[in-house]
Amino acid sequence: MSSKIEEIKKEIENLIEECYKMILAHVEKQEPKKRKKEEATKNISSEKETEIPLIMRYNNWYSKALQVVKQVLPDRYQEFTDLYQLPKRDIKNITYLNYTISDYLLGLSISRGGEQVVHSTSAFLSKIQQQYSILNSALPKLKSILGDIKGVLQVELFDSELDAAKELAKNGHLRAAGTLCGVTLEKQLTQVITNHNLKLTKKDPTISDFNDKLKNENIIDIPNWRFVQRLGDLRNLCAHNKGREPIKDEVEELILGTEKIIKTWF
Repeated sequence: MSSKIEEIKKEIENLIEECYKMILAHVEKQEPKKRKKEEATKNISSEKETEIPLIMRYNNWYSKALQVVKQVLPDRYQEFTDLYQLPKRDIKNITYLNYTISDYLLGLSISRGGEQVVHSTSAFLSKIQQQYSILNSALPKLKSILGDIKGVLQVELFDSELDAAKELAKNGHLRAAGTLCGVTLEKQLTQVITNHNLKLTKKDPTISDFNDKLKNENIIDIPNWRFVQRLGDLRNLCAHNKGREPIKDEVEELILGTEKIIKTWF
């Protein structure tokens, strides 16, 4: 999943960079052509980028960027499309505010009484810069969305594991049920440690190690620390076949306690 996340992030970064290049190239095109000597050394790939007609560059970019905004920023999708083209407007009353990117790409110039009322280049740059800003905001939103998705998937996975543990206990496989539940508890405590940016120096930490760290960092209080210690003892009873057999009530206590931590500890 991490590789897919990086792939999506890279695609958005490439689209942001491409938009920036279009803006920069267009701004430079409007400036007086004062070339410094070092500009003659510009690489061929850069020259090819600026030689591609704006309408082709923009349309290719817009088609890709539109899908990103639709998926990641649905609340700004309409705003993004309106900057390109307005579905309804008074064509006889086009102003700077409702002049769109598509107007500029079509070469539409707005004049009244022999005077230009809309500076088309300025309007275009303003609109595309707004689209750039919207797309740029997709990166932090993407991170938030993926974090939410990851959290939901993790909770669902833990719920599934607990359901399996309950089924094992129901069928009398108490050690297996308690051991599976203990693994789920360790995973949740690991996530809590990560969420609080804590680190453990021990290579293979146990439930007790996680619990002590959370207490020492004042993330949990003494009663909750004792609660987890109890669950850890029950897990050890199930996982280590050296003492007495666990009883059904103890395994059920471990399952219910783990379920509570999954639902309330973050």
